[in-house]
Order: sequence, then structure tokens, then C-alpha cells
Amino acid sequence: MYPFSRFITRAPRGVLVSLLIAGGAAALPAQTAPAAPPVTTLDPFVVLGRASDRLGAAATAAQGTVGAAELAARPLLRRGELLEVIPGVVITQHSGGGKANQYFLRGFNLDHGTDFAVGVDGVPVNLRTHAHGQGYADLNFLIPEAVRQVDYHKGPFHAEAGDFSAAGAAMFRLTDRVAVPFATLTLGENAYARFVAGGTRPAGTGATTGVLERSHEDGPWRQGDDFGRVNVYGRRLWRTDAGETRLTALAYRGTWRATDQIPARAVAAGALDRFAGVDDSGGGKTERYSLVLDQVRPGADSTVRWSAYAVRYRLDLYSNFTYFLDDPVAGDQFNQRDARTLLGGEATRTWRDAAGETELGLQVRSDLISEVGLHRTERRVRLATVRADDVDETSAGLFLRRETRWRPWLRTVAGLRADGYRFDVASDEPRNSGRTDAGIFSPKAGVVLGPWAKTELYFNAGTGFHSNDARGTVIRVDPADGVTPADRATPLVRARGAEFGIRTAARPGWVSTLSFWQLELDSELVFVGDAGATEPTGRTRRRGVEWSNFGRVTPWLVVDADLALTHARYRDDGGAGTRIANAIGTTVTAGAIVGREHGAFGALRLRYFGAQPLLEDNSVRAPASTSVNLRVGWRTATWEASIDVLNVFDRANNDIAYAYGSRLPGEPAEGVDDVHFHPAEPRMVRVTITRRF
Repeated sequence: MYPFSRFITRAPRGVLVSLLIAGGAAALPAQTAPAAPPVTTLDPFVVLGRASDRLGAAATAAQGTVGAAELAARPLLRRGELLEVIPGVVITQHSGGGKANQYFLRGFNLDHGTDFAVGVDGVPVNLRTHAHGQGYADLNFLIPEAVRQVDYHKGPFHAEAGDFSAAGAAMFRLTDRVAVPFATLTLGENAYARFVAGGTRPAGTGATTGVLERSHEDGPWRQGDDFGRVNVYGRRLWRTDAGETRLTALAYRGTWRATDQIPARAVAAGALDRFAGVDDSGGGKTERYSLVLDQVRPGADSTVRWSAYAVRYRLDLYSNFTYFLDDPVAGDQFNQRDARTLLGGEATRTWRDAAGETELGLQVRSDLISEVGLHRTERRVRLATVRADDVDETSAGLFLRRETRWRPWLRTVAGLRADGYRFDVASDEPRNSGRTDAGIFSPKAGVVLGPWAKTELYFNAGTGFHSNDARGTVIRVDPADGVTPADRATPLVRARGAEFGIRTAARPGWVSTLSFWQLELDSELVFVGDAGATEPTGRTRRRGVEWSNFGRVTPWLVVDADLALTHARYRDDGGAGTRIANAIGTTVTAGAIVGREHGAFGALRLRYFGAQPLLEDNSVRAPASTSVNLRVGWRTATWEASIDVLNVFDRANNDIAYAYGSRLPGEPAEGVDDVHFHPAEPRMVRVTITRRF
């Protein structure tokens, strides 16, 4: 267990004090506002979004909503697992806890976010031209208790989703009110400690809400992560006859040490422990502060929504994946730095008529990146700069969506999206500076038949895209040597998709969806932040089937089970093979939630993802992984206690594996090709106590 006094006092004092002031509303006595309906917060089945069948509303089969109660009922190992409520999504980690997680969906190793768009109340989380990887999406700034719901869809079929959304998108919606003030303390193995408190103070017909979180964990690593996190969430809601206005503030600061992936050969020889690392000086620190103003103004036959946001972000990251391959003396550690201000907003108007609904929207965004750099380091001391850039990347997206109900059993959804980009790079190497403009149109179309016997059929087709790193769009020479010519990246890469699906709620209390899909990308040419250069990966095609089930068996038992099968290949064989590295072919998730408003409750979760190729010729594969998490507890009107057991059967799983060359001391100068893996955490126990006021 982790000493709680140390846990509190180790918070950076200036940050902790300022966040406590900003989140002071959380400590104020909260009462139910006069305009708000009574809310029961103890029953985990109050808001189970997947229990809604969405018949007559959904545009695709692979679209849904997950409510706060289902999120709260799941035992979570890490913050990114909030996304695992989406059927088919797998979240892992390949380094320290403060980095963005690895995302897997529909045969994509999405790295830290490319091709899967994530947002929070309309603010994009994926970062363009990021120091560590294109589309980097770090969710560590989210406080789970502040999440009201997650809306998700898969495929490039939704006009409101632009960059990074080819495989799908998820939007977190944060809560306007904490129904009952609370304080929660969790303690566990490996120096795990977490404290979170929140509440709401009514203000007329509006409210002020605050939630504050402080956490620390070391993980099972021989050198502990020492991952410390401070989060704050604050929202002021104004509600009038004309509509609702919100001002939302989020702040996050995290610091950590990292145990990167390790070579399998060293573990097999007994030279390295499974939970040890080669370079013990890795890790980093990051900050994210945001302010969002949004408004909803409903009318008799139309609704206007608009939002504006500002985000300040920094990352300072140290990694070493090849050890002593490039530099046998100082080692191969490198430092990635990113500092930016993100400005943007969105405005939409939705018209309703007797035949359907029309939505017109405009999204603008500007990433003002004052520093995006790659540096060679030794034990966090800078040795040389590979490249350092100042980048301004601006985009505007205009979209139109029309849903028409032609018959009681026939709906169509048509959409068109137009995006324009400007990439402006000022590099320390003048030949790698420049400006590029790019644009793309993305049409979408869908047909919905039914419902008949509470069953609908969906046919969808459309195109989407992801942007590439701005530095790759203007590059001329390899920054590592300043001589070798470098290929430029395509600024905007098109994706084409099609899907057929079925959704049924024919059995009372059950919702099932089945979808068959295909997705093609013209290129997966990406900018490799670790090397400062571009790397072509060719055209790809993925196809698969997904089956999702969610049912309320009794008033006190809810179950779900999801299966995803994927076939992922390169469309062209350059001689090395056509397999796509880290493309997971089989994913199975299942679980049960039990409990009533008072008394015993619990949850059980199973996650399986299958073996996967690590090389194009399929000669090296990563093993499958199976894990089970368990929660049991007891609740009353004011107290709640629970125990989480993570990885119940203590399976020696791997979170991630890669195949590449590296060098340990004493090995040949050319290095050794090997599998490098990051182990999943062993069995861990955490105890949580919650007091409601």
C-alpha cells in the first residue's frame, strides 16, 4: 500500500493549490437544483446507454452510446480503458503510464490514435504533427467520475467526423451535475493510491460543478513508474428559456518514469527480468489545460449549437527502444518535446421538417506548435538535436448531412464533407521548411430499412481521411544525416469504406447488432517521430465482421458479449509479404454487472485478443492475450466499499510486441533482430471506499 500522507504531499504544491481553488465547488454542499429531476446515483443500471436500442435513430449498425453507470461499474486498470466500452476496441500500453495508450480497432494498430478520432465535448484529443506520433491521443486528463456518456461510431460514414476518423470515432460527454457530493479513496498494490472528490452547487436554474483527482502508482516494474497525476474538472452551467451555455475548464499534469519494451532474448537467457528495463532513465512529464465555451439554442424547428476552445499542451518524453544499436557508447535514448496551443471551434444548425432533418456545420482548428523536436540524449542529458521545428497547421471543415424518412420503413442518410488544410513548417534545417496546402471531399451515404419486428437493416458507404505529419509534407532531406533525399508524405490520405449491418431488439431487454465491413486506405505513409523521417507502408485493405450483444437478464443483472473478426492485408506485395504488423484478427470481450440500489454488487470482465503478425511475411507472431477483471462490493445510501482484482488468473500476457533490431552491450554492432515486448501487469488488488454526503 502507498502511504497516503506521502501521496498528498508529493503533489506539486503550486499546481495542487491552484487546482484546489479552481475545483473548490466540489467541496461545497450540493443540493438538487429546482429545475432538475430527482436522480438516484447508487443504482448502476440507471444510465446504461447500450441498453437503448436506437431503432429509428442510428445511421449505422456499429454506432452507439454508453452511459456513466456502465462506465462506473467496470473495473479499470488504466484511464484509456474507458474506450473499451466500445465493442472491438482494445487498449494496451508499451511504456510508462503517463503516455497515451495503444489503440486497436478493426485490424488497425492505431498506435496512439491515428485513424481513430477521440473528442471531449467537441474538443479534439488527437494531436496533429505530434512529437511522438501522428494523431497522439492521451486520455489521462479525463476523470472517469466526470464522464456522463460516450458516443461512438465506426467507419467513415458520419459527416461530422473528419480527421483521423477512418476506423471510427468516440466523443466523451462530461457531466453538468454531480448528483450527490462524494469523496473516493482507492489504495492498492504497487504503491497505487487515488483520491477523487466532487460536487455541484446550484446557481438559479444553472449549476457549478467541480471534481478533483490526485493519484500515484508505480506498477509492477522493477523500477517503479512513480506516475503522479493531478486532474481538475470545473463547469459552470447557465440555463435559460433561450437555451444552455457552458463554460468548462480542465487541467492535468503528470510525471512518470518508464519501463520501455524489452528484448525477448534477454528475458529467455535470464539476463533480464520480465518486469525490468534496459534503460532506467526513460519517462517524461506532460501538461494539458483547456477552456471551452459552448451554447445550445433550441427553436421550434431548428437547433443552433456552437463552441469555442483553447488548449495549452506540453510533453517532454524520453525513450530508448534499440538500446545501443546506433550509439554503442552513449546509447540510443532520444527525447521528444512538444509544446503547442490549440485553438478552434464548431458551429452547427439543425433543421427539422416533416420528412426528416438537415444539419449544416463548420469546424475550424489551428495547431500553433511552438516546439516539436527530436533530440539524442543520454540519461536525459541532451547530446544532439536531430530536428527542431515550429509548425502552424490550420484546417477548416464544412459538412452537410441530410436524413430523410421516405416511408415508415425507409430512411436515407446522405452527407458531404469538405476539408482544407495549410501546413506551415519552419525547421532548423532550412531545406525541410516550407508551406503546403491540401484539400479533400468526403461523400457519405446510407440506407436504413425497417424497423420490422424491432429490427433494422443498414447499408452504408463513404470516404474519410487522415492527415499526415506536417513535417513530412515538406521534407526534402533526412534530418538524421542532412544528405539523404527524403520522400514527402501525402498530406491527406483517403479511406474508402462500406458496411452492411443489422440491429435488433426483438427480444425484450436485449439489443444485438451484426455488421460486415470493409475499409481501404490509399496509403499508410506516415511520418515517424522516433526517426524524424517518413516511412511508406503501402495501400491496405481490411474487412471483418462484428457481433455485439447487450441484455438486461433481470432487474439486477446485465450482461454483454462482443466478437470482432478482422482480415487485414497490404494490397500490394513488395516481396516481404502482405500481413500488417500488429493487426489483431480476433477480439472477444464479455462481462456481467450485478447489483441493486443497496447491498451487494459486482462486475466481471473478460478480454481476449488473438495472436497477431509482427512481420509482413507472418514469420513472427505475437501470442494471444486473455485477461479477467473482477469487482465485488457493498453499498448503502452513504457508503460504498469495493475490491477490484485485476488479471484475476495472473496470466503472463503481453500488452504489445514488436519485431525489429536492437543491440545490448557485447552484441554484434549490426544488432540482433528480435521480438520486443511490454508485459501486461500481473494480478493486482485495489480497495475503494466512497462516502456520499
